[in-house]
Parts: sequence; C-alpha cells; structure tokens
Amino acid sequence: MRHYPKSLKNAEAPAEHPPLPLESCLAKSRKIDALRSVAGRTVLDHCRIAGEVARELIARSPAYLREPFFPGGSTLVAACHDLGKVSPTFQQKIYAKIENADASSLEALRNVDHSIDENKSWGGHAGVSQCALEALEAGKTVASIAGCHHGYAPNLGARSADAESFGGAAWQAERARLLALLMEATGERFPEIRDPLHARVLAGLTSVADWIGSGATFDDPAVPWQSRIASAVDAAGFTPPRLAPGLSFREIFGFEARPIQRGLIEAACHPGVYILEAPMGIGKTEAALYAAYAVVSSGNARGIYFALPTQLTSNRIHERVERFLDKVLEPGSSNRNALLVHGNAWLREFDLGADAAPGCSWFSSAKRGLLAPFAVGTIDQALMASMNVKHGFVRAFGIAGKVVILDEVHSYDAYTGTILDRLVGELRRLRCTVIILSATLTGERRSALLGAERSAEAPYPLISALADEALEPVEIAPKTTPGNRVAIRQTLDIDEALDEALDRADSGQQVLWIENTVSEAQEMFKLLAARTDGMAIECGLLHSRFIHRDREVLENIWVTRYGADGAAARRERGRILVGTQVLEQSLDIDADFLVTRLCPTDMLLQRIGRLWRHSFHQRPAGARCEAWIVSAEFEAAEQNPGEAFGKSAKVYSPYVLLRTLQAWAGVETLSLPGDIRSLLERTYEARPESEAMAKLKAELQKHKAKLESFALQSVSLDLLEKPDTNVATRYSDIDSVELLLLQSVSHNHAAHETTVTLLDGKTLTLPHDFAAGKKREQRQLAARLATQTLQVADYAAPTAPGRNTLSWLKPYFYLGDPSKSESLLRVAIVGEGGQLKLPGGGAASGDYELSYNPRLGYQYEKR
Repeated sequence: MRHYPKSLKNAEAPAEHPPLPLESCLAKSRKIDALRSVAGRTVLDHCRIAGEVARELIARSPAYLREPFFPGGSTLVAACHDLGKVSPTFQQKIYAKIENADASSLEALRNVDHSIDENKSWGGHAGVSQCALEALEAGKTVASIAGCHHGYAPNLGARSADAESFGGAAWQAERARLLALLMEATGERFPEIRDPLHARVLAGLTSVADWIGSGATFDDPAVPWQSRIASAVDAAGFTPPRLAPGLSFREIFGFEARPIQRGLIEAACHPGVYILEAPMGIGKTEAALYAAYAVVSSGNARGIYFALPTQLTSNRIHERVERFLDKVLEPGSSNRNALLVHGNAWLREFDLGADAAPGCSWFSSAKRGLLAPFAVGTIDQALMASMNVKHGFVRAFGIAGKVVILDEVHSYDAYTGTILDRLVGELRRLRCTVIILSATLTGERRSALLGAERSAEAPYPLISALADEALEPVEIAPKTTPGNRVAIRQTLDIDEALDEALDRADSGQQVLWIENTVSEAQEMFKLLAARTDGMAIECGLLHSRFIHRDREVLENIWVTRYGADGAAARRERGRILVGTQVLEQSLDIDADFLVTRLCPTDMLLQRIGRLWRHSFHQRPAGARCEAWIVSAEFEAAEQNPGEAFGKSAKVYSPYVLLRTLQAWAGVETLSLPGDIRSLLERTYEARPESEAMAKLKAELQKHKAKLESFALQSVSLDLLEKPDTNVATRYSDIDSVELLLLQSVSHNHAAHETTVTLLDGKTLTLPHDFAAGKKREQRQLAARLATQTLQVADYAAPTAPGRNTLSWLKPYFYLGDPSKSESLLRVAIVGEGGQLKLPGGGAASGDYELSYNPRLGYQYEKR
C-alpha cells in the first residue's frame, strides 16, 4: 500500500489570487427544466459517490476477479478521477451556466483565462486530474487512469499541476486537500498496479463508476446519496444473474445432446480456451450455450457474451439466446427482461448516466452490451477490449470473468485474426472462458488461437481444449454421423445459372443466391424480380445496407420462411432469396438449391452448409441437393484476375480465389463433413507456384504483413486510447459513417423542438433539451431514431453537414468530436422515388446519385 503523498502536507496556497474553496467547487449543474440549470453536486460529493459506486461494483464481482484486479485502494482510484474539476477553467464554465450563482464565486472566477481551451487535446479537467495526481505522488498509472476516464489519454505536453492555466499552486493545494478528504472517506491508500492489463480493468471500473455516479439518481444535491448507491447500481443493470440449478440439455433445448455437443460440454467446464470445429448445422450454438450455462452455474463465470461476425447474424441469434435465457434464469431474476445487446431494450431500460446517456459515445447498444450480464453482439466490440480505442478499457472491464463465445472465427482476415489472437490471450488473463466455434478452421488458425503448434492433419470434427491450468491442449475427436452429399457444378455462364434458379423456384424449391458485394446482389435481385413478374415465385433480398428497422422486418420474413419453422410457407410457392455474406454466417436457413459466386473455400463451405439442413422438411419432387458455383476460367483469371473475378477481386484476395479454383477443380460431389478438412488444407497449403501465382502470392503476403503491422499498432499495451470510430477491427481502406434517413424534418425554434417523419410515416417530436426528470423519455426517443440508421461508406454518403447544423440531434446521437477526427452523423431526406436530398434541400451528394428503397436498400451510382 502507498502512504499519504508528501505533497499533501507541504502544499499551501499563496495569499494572492485565492481559489474557490473546495466546498464551493461544483462537479455538475442540474437542469430544472429544458432551459434552466442550477448548482448540482460538489466535486467532493461526486468523487465520494463514484468511489462508493466502485466499492459496490467490486463487492458484486466474484472473488476470482476481486483478488487479482480490485485490491484494496481500488475504490480510492475511482474516487479521485475528478480532482481536475477543482480548477478555474472548469469552475468558471459551470458557474456561467447556472442560475442564482453565488456572487463571490462569480467574482473570483471573473478573469479566468480560457486560452488553454483552444487546444482540445490537453484533456480538460481529466488532464488536470492526471497532472495533479502525478504531483501528489499517486503514481503515473493511477494518474493515467484519472486522465483517461473520458476515454482518451490527454496530451499534456510539459504542463505541470501548478501551471498557471490550471490555477497555479493555490488551486493545486485545494486538489491536494480533496485527495486527503477522499483518502479519509474511503479509508484507503493507492494500490500497487502490477501491469497494463490490471490498469485497463481499473480504468474501466473508474469510468463506469463515474457514469453511474453521474446518473439521475444523484442529480439533486439536497437528497442524501449514501443510501442510493446499491439501487443506482441495480438501475444500471449490474445485478448478478440467478440461474436455475441442475438443468439438463433436454430441459433447455428440448432434445438430447449429440455426442459432439456432449464432448464440448464435458471439456469446457473450467476457464480456458476451447475450440469446436464441426460441420454446419450440427448444433454448435446449443453446445456452446449449455457449456456456458454450466460454467456460470458453477460460479466460474459472471455472464455470457456471444460474439458474431455481422450485425445481421447477431440480430438472429439473439432470439435463440432469449429462449435459452428464458429457460435457465430463475423467474425472479432481473436479467430476464431482454438484457441482450440487440434492438434497443438495453438502451431504453437502463440508466448508466454520463457518457452512456443519449447523445454520448457509449449510448450505442453495441458498446453497452459488453457491460450487460448477457449479451449478443458483434465480434468488433469484443475485439476493441484489446485495442487502443476510446473506452477500450471499459470493454475490458465489462468482458472480464465472462464466458465469451466467438462464432464464425474462420471468416476473419489477417488483420482481424491478429487482433483476435491477442484478444484470446487477454481474455484468458481476464479469467474468461473462451469458446470458439467454427465449421472451417485451418490448422494454422487453430494453432494461432491456442498459442500452440498443432498438426494440420487433425481429424474432423475436432474439439481442442486448453484449460487455464493445462500446459498443452487436449484434442478430442467426437463421433459424428455422415451428413449431406452435395452435387457441385461450376459454371462460367451467369445466364445459365439464372435460368436454372428460375426453373428450380418454379418447381416449388426454395433457392438461395449469394453474391460477394451488395451492389451485385441488388442488381441480381432486380433482374430476378423482373424475370419472375407474373410467376408464382417470391423474390427477396438481404444484405447489410438497410436501415435497422427494415433489416429486422426482412430478416423476420425470410429467415422464418427458410428456417426450421417454415414448413407451411415452403409448400405455398417457390422462392429465390438473394443476399451477400450475411447469409453464410450463423443463420439457420435451409435452401433446396444454391447458386453462389466464387469465394474462398472456407466461405464457400459455409454457403453450401445452408443446403438441406433439416431432414424433416419435405422437398419438392425432383429436388437435388446441389450447389452451382458461378466461377471463372483459371488460366484467364491467373493472367487478369481483376477482369475474370470482377468486383469479387476487391473483396477477396485474387490469389486465394485462384487457389480455391485449383482446390475445387474436378470436384463434382462434396461429402459433408468428410471433405471439409482436405479442401481447406488444399486451398491454403504451401505448394510450388507459377510465375503469375507467385507474384499474386507475394502481393498478398505484403498486404497481410501490412495489415498485421497495422493491427498490432492498434492493440493496447497501455492507456493511450484513440477514437473508436477511427480504429477498424476489420481492416478496410474505406471508412464508414452512420446515416439517419427520414421523410421530413420541421424545426420549431420557439418551442425548442423538431418534428421528424420516419420512413414508415410515423412522426416523432424531438425536444432540443431535457430536464433531469425526463431522461427515460430521452432514451426512448434516441432508441427509436437508432432504428432509422445504417452504416454506409464515407465516400458514398451524403455530404457532411456542419456540426452546428445537427445540433438538434445532440440529445440523441453522438455527433463525434471534430478535434479528434471522429466521424460525424449524416442525415438525409428520402424523397419521391427514393432519391436522397439534404435536410435543407439540394442534392445529397455532388458525386453520386443516392437513393433508398425498403426492398433494395441503400444505393449509390456515380454521376
């Protein structure tokens, strides 16, 4: 334990330029209506509240996390985060906002110099906290935790705690007095922080305690706060799950576990890393969920995070996890109310305060889900726990001690793979149980994930188990029954494939057509819709470029019709569902016939795995389990891959596409799961190359090295965080932005509100500000608006507006911080014919014709 810092005893304020007394220093203002504010909590009160919230969070953590990550002194670390609010610039700003401010305080702050604020990177009051704590000998790590509690590491340059811009020695003496009072109140001294990961978890605890301590529960300074700590932590969703004990696999899922599922459940009973490689449709999800239930029930984990590769798969898997939670949670458990990071339930119901409020960077359900006891989300949010991104350390705090299920791991490129390998190692140190699911994992990727060299000749299916106490992985080869035999046909003729798909659908079959790009999927859908006009064939389209609400509607329609419960719908008519990579991942859809554009072997096997998944479905007469691959001629593609593969060459490496062509040459029948391992290894194994192939391979290796270097630069070893909008977890040369689409916008400046019409014709009235008691209404409106957004490529997005142009949306969206190069929200109006225009009128883009259609999604064409 550290002792009182020497500076506490020696710091004395000079007589001239006296600071505000500590008791007059405010941490918050408090809104009494939409336009007026009064004084809120003092800095001393707020710091004590944050410290006690941290103490409560620690008390609710299991012993296996408390002992290594939250030693005595952790409460004090959280409590001292806002020392820097005892500074002239911060106090002058807050006093300028409030009514009935004390005249003597205003006079004392009258001549405060705000020139430091011209450089935003110095970190504001958090930067002052960091300088103050370093000067008070709290240690550099503790000081850094306080400095980055708003997500960024401040750039302090050569500034010191007694800098004139921070108030000089007089104000530093008040900060020293505050620290002494916090030490006395908490009864703690600063802990020894052993390594960067420990620091990250403590930083996460500090930020979350600050958010909760800034919530509506503590707004009114006249209301005693001491008895409200536990209820505030409850209101933020931090309630330990209560699971029904001793449930069998059949009691949860309604059927007996297969041997392969039993194998994983028996292996993954302690924290460690477990990899299940098994064919598509074998029930990997259920096996992972039951293993997670067993680990949480035994007290070896405090929750579950199920991470999937895309938002579309997350949206579908949440329903399966909801049914699972409904079975395993006790009736009185507060975690029953859809605490999954899906839709907007978590947004609407829970008040995390501060940076997790509407209009702030952590209001997004995707980010906050890592703090929920149970969450389904994308892999990106888990990856950011180990990256230099804004509040990456909050993600590390949220995920610590949980069962983390990583699905579809085969589908990540070299960039994400490098971060994922690092994440798996970090999750083990965070006392997590990591379950990795894949149908198509190469031996090289398996070795990297386990951190141990494994043979590429391993059997398939395979369970690899590396418990925390084990030195070497254990490999288990469970028995499995033979699966489908799939007829394979490769064609160069897209028209031939089109005719075949139409013939199959006309005979009543459910056809799946998968393209590699959204634009090609949109064009194919338009072509098929035109060709089926007047026929009894239904056509649909699924991809990632719909607003959330439309995407959810389309998912419900098509995943239901092609799913396990779609027997009645299948008998009605034939169908053709066109889509992109979202259809190959984690969706329980069953097609009679598949047409797919050529893609790498691991993705190709995933797509083929959508065929004939359920033996209980009745197939139309003449149906054959068959996949057609729209391919290319090898020699022509080897010489000119861009022309032969078209847009696919921009999505996937031409070298890997050519190796896939070689591996599949002559394949007319595919036996599942027997042929999976050999096809994968044949695609990726080292072999002699022609001159053209060697050149393409060298280009790929150069690109891969660049991506791995880029990835490792983003992986965090300290608290030097960057904006999470600027750090990609799947490397792309193309930045994306969030786009809000509306039918109309009407401002009423006199009433301080804006009325918007959503794309479904419903209207919302959006106040420009909210009183303290209206936070729930604000969260609900923000959640409604979030359903009208999508992510689009920056270059193909509407023109970026000036920041002040969107000030009416500040209560609802995080608009970004231009000083840190964060992306801004874009807004467009969907007019007649679906054409987009700016809210003020005029073309949405000078370079592209932009449009939106609820059946086609977002489209852009070069002018």
